[in-house]
Amino acid sequence: MDVYRIDEYGLSQHGREDLPRLLADGTGIIWVDIPQCRLEEAALLGSIFGFSEIALHDCVQRNHVSKIQAYDDYVFTVLHTPEVGERGHVHYIELDQFLGATYLVTVHGPLNPKAKQEVAFLDTGAVLEGLRSGMIRPESAFELSSAIIASMTRREIDMIALLAEESGHLEQRVMADEVMQDTEGFLAELFRVWYELLAIRTIAVHSTATYDRMARLARFLPAGQAPLIADLADRFEMVSSMADGQRESIHGVIEFFQTRVSTHLTVSSDDLAKVSVRQNDDMRRISAWVGIVAVPTAVTGFFGQNVPYPGFGKQSGFIASDLIMITVAAVLYVFFRKKEWL
Repeated sequence: MDVYRIDEYGLSQHGREDLPRLLADGTGIIWVDIPQCRLEEAALLGSIFGFSEIALHDCVQRNHVSKIQAYDDYVFTVLHTPEVGERGHVHYIELDQFLGATYLVTVHGPLNPKAKQEVAFLDTGAVLEGLRSGMIRPESAFELSSAIIASMTRREIDMIALLAEESGHLEQRVMADEVMQDTEGFLAELFRVWYELLAIRTIAVHSTATYDRMARLARFLPAGQAPLIADLADRFEMVSSMADGQRESIHGVIEFFQTRVSTHLTVSSDDLAKVSVRQNDDMRRISAWVGIVAVPTAVTGFFGQNVPYPGFGKQSGFIASDLIMITVAAVLYVFFRKKEWL
């Protein structure tokens, strides 16, 4: 548990034992950052701040959707940021906040063991560095929380920009007709990008609803802070809109790819049909010539038997056999021509 106070002198770090005194003093902004909330930390927060057991229970366990719970003197929120893991799986990195008039308590996790643990501290770490360097000078706990949320939305926009670049490369591959060599791999990449954009959009939509709700809880907001909360809701709305737009672009690439595949299949089917027609024509021609050639073969085979037949051993018999072969062959030729086999 890290305890900080932010006042006109800048940022100062304190131990957890100083927390009751700092809260009682009532000067500056108190920021308590907890890397992981276990039962011990939850009991400490409950005894010092008097937080609801329901909210503390949400800090100890994982939450799969964003939420907001309003109490008499503080607001509890659950937010997520996306982190792409192995094989395109998107981890939901959770950040819980207790936001009061003079203090902010941030609770990280619990985290999926397969997710990169350092990702959970990117946004609070960025704000902490800004406080130490003097680049960030919040005048209220709401402004401190807003700085953290602004860092979250910037990272999400950067993720969308990277996915947009990937989708552009995928579109180029479709246009260049390179995908037919590895259709399965291309589709896997395409749907991975689409799924990551969907996850970012889902998280942003949930966060938008959370801050829309907070903006309506006017009694918790210090004077002049309502526009700041509304701006955060607009930021999340912008993230969801950008993810939606990029998803539509990916959908267009998918449809174009499907069209190209269908075109290739149609052309291939047409070529195959033409080959089949040519083969059928060839088979008809072969069959027709076999039928024609079979006539003289049959006649000569019959007349070649060593048995007497009309005209056997005479010139007239030889002439008759020739005439029979020529006549039948000619009849078959005419017949096959009419059937367009020749």
